Amino acid sequence: MAFTSRQESFLSLLRQQGEVEVELLAKDWNIATQTVRRDLGVLCHAGLALRTHGGAKRISGASVMAYEDRRMVHLNAKQAIAGATAKLIPNGASVALNIGTTTELVAEALRQHRDLTVLSNNVNMVPIFRGSGLKSLHLIGGEVRMSDGAIIGSEAARAISYYKVDFAIIGASALDEEGAILDFDHHEVEVARAILTHARCKILVADGSKFGVPAPYKICDVDQLDHIVLASAPPKAFVQRLNAASTALHIAQEQTYV
Repeated sequence: MAFTSRQESFLSLLRQQGEVEVELLAKDWNIATQTVRRDLGVLCHAGLALRTHGGAKRISGASVMAYEDRRMVHLNAKQAIAGATAKLIPNGASVALNIGTTTELVAEALRQHRDLTVLSNNVNMVPIFRGSGLKSLHLIGGEVRMSDGAIIGSEAARAISYYKVDFAIIGASALDEEGAILDFDHHEVEVARAILTHARCKILVADGSKFGVPAPYKICDVDQLDHIVLASAPPKAFVQRLNAASTALHIAQEQTYV
């Protein structure tokens, strides 16, 4: 089932908080409570949440289903982004990829490269790269989050400090027009920051639905990135931030089928 970006954000909040309230979501998103109830109803119908008085709560196994469903959200845009990003990476490079559905597609696009060294906090990279021309795959140590295969936390962030890679490729849950790159999970943010710190060239991959999503934790600002790969033109204010930071913007072209 494909969800809207707002419904996907509500899923992320349910995963992190366990429960959400209609009134608070309506206030944070500046939308009608009826709209929030309708979105939560979609999640409940999909078996990802249960209605409560005034909101909804996560049910057992919902976070796993959420990640699987997120793979299908804006799939064409993510595939276009992945293809454009892969073109930035030469054969023989070392690359770090953080957890995320878009970075997994980047990994798929990199399978045809030769002699890459890949570092990741995502255990899903093992089946993706199996049988590819990869030189080596390094999974960092730390706690594995069973809902999506992410290796997170302080131990994971410390493990990254032993590496220095040519390229960091990270995804994020949200972007704001002022140039902040954001996420819902502070554990993921800690690892993403470490990946950026220990890379020579820093690349962000994100689809256009990430703009305007109210995520609370900041990974970095655009002036800390070298490249941003999107599937559609960002807001003008964001472009101005990129220009001021001399960060390269790449707009990937989605495939259309007739």
